[in-house]
Amino acid sequence: MDKVKFAIIGVGNIGSMHTEYFSKNLVEGAELIAVCDTDPSKLQRVKDKYGDRFKLYDNDEAVMNDQNIDAVLIATPHYSHPTLGIEALNHGKHVLSEKPIGVYTKDVAEMNAVAAAHPELTFGIDYNQRTNPLYRKMRELIQSGEIGEFRRVNWIITNWYRSQSYYDSGTWRATWKGEGGGVLLNQDPHQLDLLQWLCGMPKRIMSFAYFGKRRNIEVEDEVTAYFEYPNGATGVFVTSVSETPGTNRLEIVGSAGKLVVENNKLSFWKVRTDEREFNKNYQGGFGEPEVWQVEIPVKFDDHDQHMKITQNFTNHIRNGEKLLAPGIEGINGLTISNAIHLSTWEKRWVELPIDADLFLKDLNEHITHSQDKKTKSVVLDTDATY
Repeated sequence: MDKVKFAIIGVGNIGSMHTEYFSKNLVEGAELIAVCDTDPSKLQRVKDKYGDRFKLYDNDEAVMNDQNIDAVLIATPHYSHPTLGIEALNHGKHVLSEKPIGVYTKDVAEMNAVAAAHPELTFGIDYNQRTNPLYRKMRELIQSGEIGEFRRVNWIITNWYRSQSYYDSGTWRATWKGEGGGVLLNQDPHQLDLLQWLCGMPKRIMSFAYFGKRRNIEVEDEVTAYFEYPNGATGVFVTSVSETPGTNRLEIVGSAGKLVVENNKLSFWKVRTDEREFNKNYQGGFGEPEVWQVEIPVKFDDHDQHMKITQNFTNHIRNGEKLLAPGIEGINGLTISNAIHLSTWEKRWVELPIDADLFLKDLNEHITHSQDKKTKSVVLDTDATY
């Protein structure tokens, strides 16, 4: 295939960002030929900015029936991601979905099954933080055994500050029936994905989510969750949209070392003697293993991380390059998100894999009481926010 011809479905905030780098021909071997949105004002904005460069569609059926389109990039509100993904796969189109992969795991499992039935098609998710060299190096060190046995993970991710005006910019935002969740579904999917990518899946979760605590919204704006892992390791995940200044600190501890990512830097403390061995043999009472702080080389570039995922997705279609973020893995981070909600609603520990039917039942009860928002949709300036 000379060039992969894309259509973007949904040209709000994130869809507009994807449209911009496509318009500059920055993805080698790819070409954007169409955009789709049900909001005429958003299509008009694309036309005003790019002229007649792209086909403009006001419904997804037209996109699916366009034989010139090879791949769709889905950038619509969350509930529609699995529906559009299944539709596109069944029409023979490659699918790259924005995060989250969906709102509830039962829906996403159906999409994964359709994707598995079409191995000739590429299915990816825009987990762009998997391209971040800090987390890639962290994963390399964990998987190579440098930190020994995994013991603990803590992530404080509260630098998601969002004002009320952000939530008032769209009728679907921060409602149960429009978005299906708050900070966990909108801001944190990357972090929840990275948690399982780095540490594996927890076996059970206890959480405390607060809904509309500091913002006039229906969904969660502050969360503290506690994880337990199959090997006895533990984790704490703290997130919020109302802290300023916020914190973004990830700490992973093993029996032979500690890794910390904070302030765009990776720090590594190497324990010279694995704690398990030291504890078994040391007879001095007070004392602990010798620790070295090791400088870890991490190379950065100035390439956009969203664009890197799109480039990798394109390369997979054209030459079989390994996918950085396979779409079928999107269900993992969503499972953690669903478990956090379910634990809060049910006021108990939730075992993984979750009871998908129970989660959907509880979610539908919240949707039943969800209110219509009377607000005008606005496309915001997203520079430096991703």
